[in-house]
Amino acid sequence: MRMRSPRHVYRDRRGVSVTEFALLAPVLMMLLMGLGDLLYQPYVQAILDGAVQKAGRDSTLEENASDQRAIDDQVKAAVGSIAKDATFTSSRENYSAFALIKPEPIQDANGNGRLDSGECFDDINGNGTYDTNPARMGQGGADDVTRYTMRVVYTRPFPVAELLGFPPTMTIEASTLLKNQPYARQTVRSIPRVCLP
Repeated sequence: MRMRSPRHVYRDRRGVSVTEFALLAPVLMMLLMGLGDLLYQPYVQAILDGAVQKAGRDSTLEENASDQRAIDDQVKAAVGSIAKDATFTSSRENYSAFALIKPEPIQDANGNGRLDSGECFDDINGNGTYDTNPARMGQGGADDVTRYTMRVVYTRPFPVAELLGFPPTMTIEASTLLKNQPYARQTVRSIPRVCLP
């Protein structure tokens, strides 16, 4: 067997493509998996948004007002079809009107923007304490405004995020605010004024 000269070996290009592919393939695969992970999150969020919007509309109907578990199951089925190992947490808050979805009004005597001793507030939810969110829990009744929220935690489809120091799970949330149908007379609650000592 004859030895090749160093000049001839230096010019030999056979096998270069395989070597270049072996060097670039891991980087390319990481980029593709990272892109897949980035694009998967808005896809799951879009499915969740649509499912929550539909569930919110369905739950405002009188025949569905008492069966909230079935409404939640519809959202779980829609999102669970693409995020197999997801965990779900739902919540419902209700208000008497859209105008009451804000912190309870205070009589700010000293003008500092806070509720201080000797000042009063309108106790919208009737719990006797000042709340920045005066919601009552649950679906509410006829003509009440309900905020329906679903929180989803799912495992990322690719391990790239973990390699970069991100958690292996992703948390997303969707919420909708709808008024229950006027299927009965709305319970009108008086709003007491509470003054701090």
